[in-house]
Amino acid sequence: MEFASEVVLAKTGVGCLPVLRLPELPARWAADAFAFCRRPLRMLAVGVLVLPIVAGCASFRSYQTEIGRTLDLVAVGRIDSAIKAHRGQTHYGEDLLYYLEQGELLRLGGRYAESQTAWFEADRRFRKWEEQARVDPEMLARDVGSLLVSDRLRAYTGHDFEKVMLTTRMALNHLSLGEWDQARVAIKRSHEREALIARLRAEQVRRAEESAGEKDEAPDFRELNGYPVRTIDNPEVNALRNSYQNAFSHYLAGFVYEALGEISLAAAGYRQAIELQPGLALLEEGLAGLDMRHFRRSRSVTEADGTTDLLLVIETGLAPARASVNINLPVPTDQGLLLAPVSFPVIREQRLVSGSSAVSTDEGMPTEASTVTSVDLMSRRALQDEMPWIMVRAVARATAKASIQRVAFKKDDSNIAGTVVLIGSVLTERADERGWRSLPARIGLARFRLAHGTHDVDVAVGSQKHRFSVSLDGPFAVMSVRQVGTAAYMSLSPGPGA
Repeated sequence: MEFASEVVLAKTGVGCLPVLRLPELPARWAADAFAFCRRPLRMLAVGVLVLPIVAGCASFRSYQTEIGRTLDLVAVGRIDSAIKAHRGQTHYGEDLLYYLEQGELLRLGGRYAESQTAWFEADRRFRKWEEQARVDPEMLARDVGSLLVSDRLRAYTGHDFEKVMLTTRMALNHLSLGEWDQARVAIKRSHEREALIARLRAEQVRRAEESAGEKDEAPDFRELNGYPVRTIDNPEVNALRNSYQNAFSHYLAGFVYEALGEISLAAAGYRQAIELQPGLALLEEGLAGLDMRHFRRSRSVTEADGTTDLLLVIETGLAPARASVNINLPVPTDQGLLLAPVSFPVIREQRLVSGSSAVSTDEGMPTEASTVTSVDLMSRRALQDEMPWIMVRAVARATAKASIQRVAFKKDDSNIAGTVVLIGSVLTERADERGWRSLPARIGLARFRLAHGTHDVDVAVGSQKHRFSVSLDGPFAVMSVRQVGTAAYMSLSPGPGA
């Protein structure tokens, strides 16, 4: 049986909240369900059956708590222990999120080939999502389990920015392994994935606007009384073009194309980075100086000029965590208003280190690395874009649970059945807090031309200062520094032709 639904806004004593009106449940279903629950012993049996499922199911565990323990080890430099701890967390199974996190941890540990193996598995699952999305652009808005119980029962398919960041980070792994041609392949997949996401979101917006045009009002998270709106609706978040395109991915693409001699593609990459993050001198110089750099290298093709074009990537912090905020939604019934618990995901403000990093080498004066991408802001924009679908599912659950609760109270004079239904609703209603937490919060860039040989590179992020000794012997190289807590992790790519 299919349920037709209608979203409206209800003015209540707790603010303007969306209400999804569903038709009444078939009376036979309700009678059969609650006839069993009339006797105390049968109520106890229900508790014995239901509570272990609620307590033990991975969908009702706190992902943030469990991944937080692993990330605490990363923050103090115990990366091998963090990898081991994460492999032991099998409560969620080896799902997409497991492979995303595992790949990042292995990269921090310098185990690039193993990291690629984990990320290839994650990418395979993203490609499966892509194939399904091409057939059904609205598939992410529907899920029976999340409609009736919790969004955490939905299969995790990743947020849009995670899909693009995966192929970008796979490109970094290829560079760390000296596989510049393979890095180019990963970058090309990033471009293709961005284009597909853009088409899907445009189609979803079009259909949503058509649906909203048939109603007087549409659900808006800004109307949720008690929701911390400014955490996802502020000038910095709204300044992003979308949640999935970022300047770092496109500048890295430009650098790799330039290193491989594909100048027209390099120009396109640098140009796209400027459009996504305008006003940064580093990005503008990448495009403005491209022809001169290429001319200089072409003249010295028969004899090396003895320098390396070094791109320094500085990554700090961790992607923000999602949490739940609970709102009791009044649902009108023929018995009056019933309160149904509704949970929505929120991203709390997190304390981030300074947005700039000081970088110096033994060959030149200190310079300031430019922050070109904020995964923190991308995460917030992703949640803002997801909220209309989250609201539809959440309010549908609230209305369905209130309907069951109403029937329970009507069928059971003792109110025990209704109380059990209410408790069950509270236990199962929690927002989906999953997300790729081991991603950096911010990504900055600096670029140097250094003579071949060994150099000391100093990086200062906030109060933390780190010195790395690097050996350069090719025309191009990418050096990546990741700071988490008091720990710093570094990788250096052997350049093409090194």
